[in-house]
Amino acid sequence: MAAIRSADEKHDSDQAEAVVLETKSQGSSEAPRWTVEEETALRRKLDWQLVPTVTILYLLCFLDRINIGNARIQGLQEDLDLYGYRFNIATSIFYIVYLTIEVPSNIILKHVGPRYYLPGLVVGFGAVSVGTAFVKTFEQLCAVRALLGIFEGGTMPGLAFFLSSFYKREELYFRVGIYVSAASIAGAFGGLLAAGFSQIPEWGIASSRLHTWRNIFFFEGLITMLIAMTAPIILPQSPETSKYLTDREKFIAVERLRLESKAEAHERVQARHVKQALLNINNYICAAGFFAINITVQGLSVFMPTLLKDLGWESLTAQYYTVPVYVAASLVAIGIGFISDKTRMRGLYLALFTFLGITGFAMLRWGHGNALRYTAIYLCALGAFPGGPGFLSWGLNNAAGPAIRAVSGGWIVTLGTMGGILAVWAYLPDDGPAFPIGHTINLVAQILALFLSSFGIWYCVRENRIRARGGRDHRLVGLSEEEKVGLGYRHPDFRYIS
Repeated sequence: MAAIRSADEKHDSDQAEAVVLETKSQGSSEAPRWTVEEETALRRKLDWQLVPTVTILYLLCFLDRINIGNARIQGLQEDLDLYGYRFNIATSIFYIVYLTIEVPSNIILKHVGPRYYLPGLVVGFGAVSVGTAFVKTFEQLCAVRALLGIFEGGTMPGLAFFLSSFYKREELYFRVGIYVSAASIAGAFGGLLAAGFSQIPEWGIASSRLHTWRNIFFFEGLITMLIAMTAPIILPQSPETSKYLTDREKFIAVERLRLESKAEAHERVQARHVKQALLNINNYICAAGFFAINITVQGLSVFMPTLLKDLGWESLTAQYYTVPVYVAASLVAIGIGFISDKTRMRGLYLALFTFLGITGFAMLRWGHGNALRYTAIYLCALGAFPGGPGFLSWGLNNAAGPAIRAVSGGWIVTLGTMGGILAVWAYLPDDGPAFPIGHTINLVAQILALFLSSFGIWYCVRENRIRARGGRDHRLVGLSEEEKVGLGYRHPDFRYIS
């Protein structure tokens, strides 16, 4: 939170000339005003209330998703007879179900609100994780992974949309970066927790004895459920219903977003909003980038313990060696989010960090020696993990207003999740221990992310220039004021963040 505070202070100094912000509330002739200091105080309150809770919820989400990788090297593969491609099939089923849920889930979220819906999803996948501790066969494992996809499918896009309902465009990437960095933190915790829980002595009733990998699923799922049940106490339904804000702060929270998007926060998702989201070119740039990044992020999350074990380390040692990689990736992802929000640039940092991933996977593909290959895994994680929140925030930033943004967030993650399906088939049993095919696939994915982020910069800059010289003004001809507002990101006055 100290980093958020310093970010806000710099934001204030950069805008010192804008001491007073003014607007007229709907239906009122008065011009309410608030100072930069008031808005800064509001952001800090929101940061303390929302960001830690959202981060913890996504940490639990990612923890329950990737613990199958930790469980694999603790006996899951042998106990459930996951020979051949069975492990890959079980993990890919999760992503197939996951990607079908995201857009419908965000539409439901927009209608019912986040306070109970998002924690409910987390409780659901925690329960599924507990159930995974009792599976006996490959078929049962596939069934629980499908159920996990149902509950987790709405979590990431839902949390991103939730934050976009409280923060302005230039404030969003840093906050999304913090909560998505929970994926890295989950990887670090996952290795430590898996090592600890797997050492618990065998226990349970005669027909369902829990041990090693079963303990990992059971206790991590139980922790998830207990924590998620407390989330509704903290999470508000909307800015104006937050019990931690004063009436004045609630007003500022709502008005500052309405001024920015020129749309009502409570607009219902209609067919035209879905159409506008699906026709937004920037969404497809970000979705394709998210797809490419997801190949690496999901692949490392599931297979890093296996890659490290194949370097010659024992199961517990391999678990421990995943921790510093994830910690470093988490810190870098947060730092890039901070810098990106301050400079109001997205694509540049996404492009630059792909060079780390490209270098890392080139070293894994053609390099030799355990020290070099472990260093390469660091580079891969540092290069890839900032990309997820980067591409998602970029898409949300350039999708206005709230209803379009709800659909856009789900659609970007839906398309991007297909990268997770490819990821689980990149590292096949007969390709190990060097995994040349898997590393080549990831190398190509990083090059693709470089191209897409560069193309996204060009597209956004070009479109902004066209609008600045009046090239899109024809879209306003013959429209009523309400219809003009409904144009969202297509409005000639709207400017893309590049």
